[in-house]
Amino acid sequence: MAKWVHAGRMRNMSLSSITYEDVLKAYRLGYFPMADSRDSEEVFWVLPKYRGILPLDDFHLSKSMRKLLRNHDFTVTVDKAFRACMEACRAISTTRDDSWINDQIVEVYCQLHKYGHAHSIEVWQGETMVGGLYGVSIAGGFFGESMFSRVSNTSKLALAYLVARLKTGGYRLLDTQFITDHLASLGAVEIDKTSYQKLLEDALAEEGDFFRLPDHSDGSTILQSITQTS
Repeated sequence: MAKWVHAGRMRNMSLSSITYEDVLKAYRLGYFPMADSRDSEEVFWVLPKYRGILPLDDFHLSKSMRKLLRNHDFTVTVDKAFRACMEACRAISTTRDDSWINDQIVEVYCQLHKYGHAHSIEVWQGETMVGGLYGVSIAGGFFGESMFSRVSNTSKLALAYLVARLKTGGYRLLDTQFITDHLASLGAVEIDKTSYQKLLEDALAEEGDFFRLPDHSDGSTILQSITQTS
């Protein structure tokens, strides 16, 4: 097991030599792994000075999103295609020419999924996955990793379904790792490392239930779950 460092990152460590248990330990300490590119053979551990989180009671639902939740033609599933969702998240597109998700990260997170610690939410248009996200679940914390959207608003739809699931399941933390304009528009905020560690400690003391919300909940149920104060 490698030593944990409090610098921004530690290089020269292949995830092929790390078990999924080691990755779980990293999350419990506040770290997460990244790669420089999708083709990189190395990964590094990240412990940001400032962390992005999305307070579950402050998820921003615009009028258009409320309308979409009440009436949409997409199918939303949970853990139906975890690996495919990861591959979609790291795919090269017109707006992204690389990814921090390399082959080693895919394999380790698929192991985490196999043992019930990583989950995906997929949005389908017919038989085609057009949006989704994935992340890691530990105790009362969910650590969002990546999302993608091939049809307008489908990543937002996946996130709404995730927030509803986490609130219903008694989670205390939704970690977004970093902050982006997209996440900020949905209610995400940036906090310092000390504040994050306290939230992490509190979340790890709870036990969330990712599957308390039925898998095939309709949009109205999702909307009600999000707007209910915890």
